[in-house]
Amino acid sequence: MELKRILLGVEGLKAKGNLDIDINNISINSKEIKPGDMFVAIKGFDADGHQFIPNAIENGASTILINESEAKDVINIMPGNVTLITTPDTRKAVAVCACNFYDNPSRKMQLIGVTGTKGKTTTTFMIKRILEKQGIKTGLVGTICSYSGDKILEESDRTTPDSIKLQSLFNTMYQDGCKAVVMEVSSQSLKLHRVDGCDFNIGLFTNFSEDHISPKEHPDMEDYFNSKALLFKMCKRGFINVDDIHTTKVLKLVPECDIKTYGIDNESNMLAKDITITNSYVDFRVKVNGKNERIKTGIPGRFSVYNSLAAISVAESLGCSTENIKLALEDVKVPGRSELVENKLGLTIMLDYAHSPESLQSILQAVAAYTRGRVISVFGCGGDRDPGKRPIMGEISGKIADYTIITSDNPRTEDPQTIVDEIEVGMKKTKGKYECIVNRTEAIKKAIEMANKIDIIVLAGKGHETYQEINHIKHPYDERVIIKEIIDNM
Repeated sequence: MELKRILLGVEGLKAKGNLDIDINNISINSKEIKPGDMFVAIKGFDADGHQFIPNAIENGASTILINESEAKDVINIMPGNVTLITTPDTRKAVAVCACNFYDNPSRKMQLIGVTGTKGKTTTTFMIKRILEKQGIKTGLVGTICSYSGDKILEESDRTTPDSIKLQSLFNTMYQDGCKAVVMEVSSQSLKLHRVDGCDFNIGLFTNFSEDHISPKEHPDMEDYFNSKALLFKMCKRGFINVDDIHTTKVLKLVPECDIKTYGIDNESNMLAKDITITNSYVDFRVKVNGKNERIKTGIPGRFSVYNSLAAISVAESLGCSTENIKLALEDVKVPGRSELVENKLGLTIMLDYAHSPESLQSILQAVAAYTRGRVISVFGCGGDRDPGKRPIMGEISGKIADYTIITSDNPRTEDPQTIVDEIEVGMKKTKGKYECIVNRTEAIKKAIEMANKIDIIVLAGKGHETYQEINHIKHPYDERVIIKEIIDNM
């Protein structure tokens, strides 16, 4: 595509060189650059892309896009045959360029964005399942994988990919015949302009609680909330959880968006009543397409009702039939979300991605309500993330679980023992029984050895993840495999 077409809509750009050239590809990684490509220098938290401009030129970049603040240092090293583009914000610019390069694929499909602290993954899977029952081929972008219909395009290393990757995925989905895409939209992706230029038809806000507060994420809760609220400035229609006092602020904050509500405790457009929760499903009564219906879904817990209501709200607005909504929710499965792992000992072992205070409390309270025996909680906290939540999560598990094993979970560049010690501070505020086993496999083994068939083991934090991240290296670690190996060796 011609460079001048790729740059359409980029604000405040200045150019030195030829704009009438064809660009083969765009990348923010100098290692991926090939002759005729465009390199965009992004200043990140760990590395500054401007340092890799010589590498990009050496690899054949015909165009370099930089932040204008770096122009004085860069202009002297630029060969005469390389076009230099400067802009006030390369994150904003690359998002616009990516949309142009792939011919704005999000405008050709129904795009549903789901944000919130918890429930994004489950809700996106529910929406996708309903739309597929309706006969609408649907793509999905999220924490676990990116899908085009039933086909996995790639596993995810973050909730929302960078803008170039995102538009590339949208383009693949469109070429595959997808008519709709449902995606998790993280606060970081909104704050860092990864989804700029996306044409959202519907926005959804599941709930809001403390998470992602760290030097590399959000400085405070206000910044975290305001980042999420940006989604509704990009949408024609929206749906929010009326039972969450924070999400309701969006109603006044973004009056130009047509926002409807769903809930359990407060009057709403989509209200659940007569709720039944068991160890294997929930069901409830709700008005769908004008008629009262009983809805059942095979994911236990009160939170599952909220996720179902969110999915129903979106599906109803897109014209899905009541029958397809009911069938889809009854058989939907979400990897690593209240996922029960079959094993030859007949133990109840649940994997859940709960990695924040609210989500840990939610899953432990949910299972405690229906479990006849003990709740055995095994969890840790990620390194290089908000340390303030560690003692809070320790206290939560100490109060709810019958026994807690504090362990390691993606320590990244931190000392695992230090993280465990910080969790233990909160645990000591309770009378809960616990022990600390830093090695996660040994912690899981201890839980399995002490459990009986009426207990439930909740392995919280990893969920769908199949790795343990230590010092920037992701080591293979699938808890399903670990469980099988432990039991086979017993």
